[in-house]
Amino acid sequence: MPKVKNAQLRYRIIDKSIRNPHRPFPTKDKLRRACEEELYGSSHGEHISDSTIEKDLFAMREEFDAPIAYSKREKGYYYTDKNFTMDDIPLNEEDVEAIRFAAKIFHQFRNVDVFQQFGFAIDKILDRVEISDKFNDKAVNDYVHFETRPEVGGSEHLNPILKAIKKRKSVQFEYQKFNSTESKIRRIDPYLLKEYRNRWYLIGKSIAKNKTITFALDRIKELTVLSESFIADTSFNPEVFFKHSIGITSFEGNPETIRFQANKFLSQYLLSQPIHPTQKLIKEKKKSMVFEVEVLITPELIMLLLSHGGNLKVLGPESLKAQLKQELEASLQNY
Repeated sequence: MPKVKNAQLRYRIIDKSIRNPHRPFPTKDKLRRACEEELYGSSHGEHISDSTIEKDLFAMREEFDAPIAYSKREKGYYYTDKNFTMDDIPLNEEDVEAIRFAAKIFHQFRNVDVFQQFGFAIDKILDRVEISDKFNDKAVNDYVHFETRPEVGGSEHLNPILKAIKKRKSVQFEYQKFNSTESKIRRIDPYLLKEYRNRWYLIGKSIAKNKTITFALDRIKELTVLSESFIADTSFNPEVFFKHSIGITSFEGNPETIRFQANKFLSQYLLSQPIHPTQKLIKEKKKSMVFEVEVLITPELIMLLLSHGGNLKVLGPESLKAQLKQELEASLQNY
């Protein structure tokens, strides 16, 4: 990899480390380790030295006006302007050419199994390249608006958790539920990372509760990869675990046959984009269609069905109809 390109990558990694709210004031050694791990998969100092990081910090200040300062009290680096980010710095021609080249490679292999899970992201890159190969062309925003996703925390935990999963190492962290004001220490044998609606989740076996639980990464703080190894529960299979789930919620139990009726407008949408792999068209009428899915009744399923409003009517089972009716009545109380 060219030295200039290598330096550009280190700048981005250093920037991300300094802006990490969960691990503020990184030391020079921590910045070096972060760069080593991101670029080479190790942290032993074989590729990047402390002097390299010193030069990078100097270059970031000089070339990009990065407001980097050193805190004697915290013994680490920080930005004097908390809103500064290297992400706002436009790509240069070398960066653009690299992305354009990568996009072409992705396009060639996008149907290969290993790339299937990244299909949506690849399409986004290809769309951007097709519209304009000038990534810094602000005029594009005047006639094309790309979907943007909200900034969600937790992505800084992806790399250490993934390494823990691969090496079969337990992890420990502070976790605060959405409906709680207090955080608790959790110790988990990590099994799987799963993304749903722009949020990342960790699925693992709770050592204290001896059962598989799902944790949102943006609710995790003070993550530590422990030295203790674990033996994965052979009964856990991610394909089976989420086979009958819509969303991130899964639990032991049999899926139920959900039958619903959609009007012509929504039916065309559901035919092109089924809500679940088990979806089947049962009956076609003049003004509507009837579908069936075999799924667990989860909060995500409830929200999905309610989101279609009057365009969709659940026909069964009765227990689900009762839940939906209760949710709708509660909504009406707000107006």
